[in-house]
Amino acid sequence: MKVLRFLLMAALFLLSMDARADERILDYHSDIRIEADGSMLVTETITVRAEGKQIRRGIYRDFPTTYRDPRRHRYVVAFDFLGVERNGQREDWRRESMSNGVRIRIGNKNRFLDAGEHRYVLRYRTSRQLGFFEDHDELYWNVTGNGWGFPIDRSSAEIHLPDTVPANQLEAFGYTGAQDSREASLESETLDGGARYHATRGLQAGEGLSVVLEFPKGLIAEPTTEQKLRWLLADNASLLVGLGGFLLLLGYYAWMWTRHGRDPAPGVRMPQYEPPRGFSPASLRFIRRMGYDKTCFAAALLNLAAKGWLTIEQNSGKKVTLTPTGKHVDFAPGEKAIIARLFSGARPVTLEQKIHKAVQATIAAHKASLAADYEKKYFFTNTGKWAIGLLIAVATLVGALLFIPGEEKFAAMFLCVWLSFWSIGVTTLVSAAINATRRADGVGGTVGATFLWLFSLPFLAGEVGGLIALAFIAGFGFILLFILIIGTVVAFYQWMKAPTQDGARLLDKIEGFRWYLGVAEKQELDSRYHVKAQPELFSEYLPYALALDVEQAWAKRFAEALTPAEMERARPTWYHGAGTFNAASLTALSSGISSGISSAVSSSSSS
Repeated sequence: MKVLRFLLMAALFLLSMDARADERILDYHSDIRIEADGSMLVTETITVRAEGKQIRRGIYRDFPTTYRDPRRHRYVVAFDFLGVERNGQREDWRRESMSNGVRIRIGNKNRFLDAGEHRYVLRYRTSRQLGFFEDHDELYWNVTGNGWGFPIDRSSAEIHLPDTVPANQLEAFGYTGAQDSREASLESETLDGGARYHATRGLQAGEGLSVVLEFPKGLIAEPTTEQKLRWLLADNASLLVGLGGFLLLLGYYAWMWTRHGRDPAPGVRMPQYEPPRGFSPASLRFIRRMGYDKTCFAAALLNLAAKGWLTIEQNSGKKVTLTPTGKHVDFAPGEKAIIARLFSGARPVTLEQKIHKAVQATIAAHKASLAADYEKKYFFTNTGKWAIGLLIAVATLVGALLFIPGEEKFAAMFLCVWLSFWSIGVTTLVSAAINATRRADGVGGTVGATFLWLFSLPFLAGEVGGLIALAFIAGFGFILLFILIIGTVVAFYQWMKAPTQDGARLLDKIEGFRWYLGVAEKQELDSRYHVKAQPELFSEYLPYALALDVEQAWAKRFAEALTPAEMERARPTWYHGAGTFNAASLTALSSGISSGISSAVSSSSSS
């Protein structure tokens, strides 16, 4: 029994020795002297026990300098570290940036501490820490911070005011525990000209001691209007740089648009019952958009089919196969480039992923051919002038981000870059969903459009989430500027394009022909213009309807006007699709062809 008692006591003794040997802060005292100008001189005395585990070369102290007011506006307090001593001797230290402040890392990186107790004395000066209210002023001060990874046995603080104030005019209290805790395990005592505080229990890792001292107004000079203005400008330097850059960007683009991007006055636009002579569907789209997209390529393929040079076969899986017929036809500008690169062997071509390089080369050649024939003659893109604005926008955003304090600037930079690329994908998805919704006709089209919207939702959520994250780092004002700057650059990419006088006259004819193709109501067309829907025109003008984004209205007009016999005559001989052909097929035919070709082109031209 005695042996058992001896072993138990020995075990308890060893456990107590091990507990006492744990690394911890034995005593933490802060001496805070408030100056008449509102600045503070703080001396912290920290006694630690080091065992070579977490405390190896020294300790570090984190000081928050970036805060948010209740309206989420950022403000930055001053912090000037004056030096540190260890055991009465000057100690090495270095300053590191953090997301919301600075870290003072104390110790020599080439020297380990001896095991045992070490006493550190840190001195620093700070300002903008006082609160000024209607009936009193106060200091709310987190004495220890809440970031320590080991316990604090004893913690205390003493606050000194610049003048002697009777103790009965002061109010002292505080809090202990984790961040935002309202636990008050401490004792406080007001003195003439200050107050003393000490925690009545030890603090665990992650806990801290915060103290409050309320004192009469007039003791500390409140910030002047001029000082508040300086602080406001300094706190919002990032926003001011962004705003200045945005105004410069807007002014530059407005000047360039006035000189080079303003369109000539449009002429009188009347319905045109046939396309402008000598222009293919792809060329009309290219000139109307003053730029190229994959629908230009799809319209060119459809035009080659309508002229009889190739046939289009689309199976139930939406795979599109193009087969040359060998028929001699007159080729429009750009179509020879397609034939030379995609149909060099006169064999059937299936638009799929494995030929993406050939499709990419064909699209590039088609675009180059259209640009050589029509750009500068019918419109100017002014891309170089637009690109200068893009550089201004990039410089503005980079400059604004550099003025965000601390390490947050790097997170904000990453989010800006990520959002820039992510937004391109989101815009593409949403545009596809909008186009699908606009072209949807019938159950199949509605289901397809709904699927695109549902598919886009997670990406939209990512966009919103990224913007919210950026707002929390850089502020909602920066988010607004970011959207305005990006939106301005994107908008002026199109607005800087301008037709020539010849281009303006041609656009009047294009819009007149588009109006004719897009009149969906048979009664309106017949009563106002006495033009009847001719079955043969359906397939002849379908490539133009696709190129001018009115293929659904074009097909719908024929579906409502044709008899079953005329319907059969309207069926394109160059198109072979899954299912039977009837009135319902006619309204879905154009969207089926265009979406099939467009999706096939997209999948085969992307790697």
